[in-house]
Amino acid sequence: MAIRFSEPVNAIKHSDTGDILKLIAQPDMISFAGGLPAEESFPAEQIRKATELVLQSDSGKALQYGPSLGYDPLRESIANRMNRMVKTNFTKDNILITCGSQQGLDMLCRLFCNKGDTVVVEKPSYLGAITAFNLSQVNYVEIPGDGKGMIMSELKKALDTHDVRLIYIVTDFQNPTGITWSRERREEFMALVDEYEVPVIEDNPYGELRYEGEYLPSLNSFDTKGLVCSLGTFSKTFAPGMRLGWIAANPLFIEKCDLLKQNMDLSTAPFTQRICAAWLENFDFDAHVQEIKNLYKSRRDAMLSAIDEFFPKEVQHTYPEGGLFIWCTLPEYMKSRHILQQCIEQKVAFVPGEAFFTSEGNTNFFRLNYSCNNEEVIRVGIRRIADVLKAILK
Repeated sequence: MAIRFSEPVNAIKHSDTGDILKLIAQPDMISFAGGLPAEESFPAEQIRKATELVLQSDSGKALQYGPSLGYDPLRESIANRMNRMVKTNFTKDNILITCGSQQGLDMLCRLFCNKGDTVVVEKPSYLGAITAFNLSQVNYVEIPGDGKGMIMSELKKALDTHDVRLIYIVTDFQNPTGITWSRERREEFMALVDEYEVPVIEDNPYGELRYEGEYLPSLNSFDTKGLVCSLGTFSKTFAPGMRLGWIAANPLFIEKCDLLKQNMDLSTAPFTQRICAAWLENFDFDAHVQEIKNLYKSRRDAMLSAIDEFFPKEVQHTYPEGGLFIWCTLPEYMKSRHILQQCIEQKVAFVPGEAFFTSEGNTNFFRLNYSCNNEEVIRVGIRRIADVLKAILK
């Protein structure tokens, strides 16, 4: 049969991520590859009680179709928390509920971009955003950073030479590098954005997971023209299986996204939205987040300590103030994918870095996750990677 598939589907490249995940699923494998939150952090008993409250109070509405914008009390809770945490000035009219932030990435790229349009991303950038944007068949310009955010001279050059339709960035504890943009860089960035009037996606899945230093304001607080669309999620602070995220943006963008939402899935599940809203109303979200932060900080510190003790000096790494990831840089002649194969033989795994770039090359990086293993396992796993690295560097 000569079945013809669409251009976006035909353009999807095979990824070996699935093959890696199969290998690391072995029960004796220590995996630093995923970006999964720790299962012991999920408030399962509280979710059970919140579910009972929802079913007892209004089971009909909870199990019925719901509005495409989302459940109003949940939208209000999100707006209020953003106003407190990242210094925004939102109401529920600035919030649309999505099926995880991944849907928000897909939706916002469709909102602003046609096939062949140019999207600016960080170098490196979040793999999930790249794969979502690829479905819209866009082109990319990568902007390198210096540890404090994008290099503004490089961004200005790109804005001067390309018809940029969208900029995508992660300002807090970036995936994959763990880097956080400085306050000054955020202000400089928004000055350029306002000058060139380009829409921005500020993805913020990890912003609440800060282990040291001060919380920094969202780009929205520097936005004078309503160009910033902030993405948030409950996947890292509540439970990823609930599939709850949101877009926070000016009401015009929210209205347009609502039209897309109506034609995508009608609405995010009203049942899970109401459970989340009931949980937020009846339990202490701040205390829960603090427990998660204490857990992950200890694991981050254990990984950094083990890296400093065991890794050869030729391997550099970032120092994240929060989030879930550490980014490692190898000497340029080394290839992380080849090292991964040897590490898998030693029952330890990570993610090779080249998947986080839209350009070719970039083979001497890898990403480590510290949220899913306890301190003892982290130390053992890092030592195994170090043994492989030392053997190669002899």
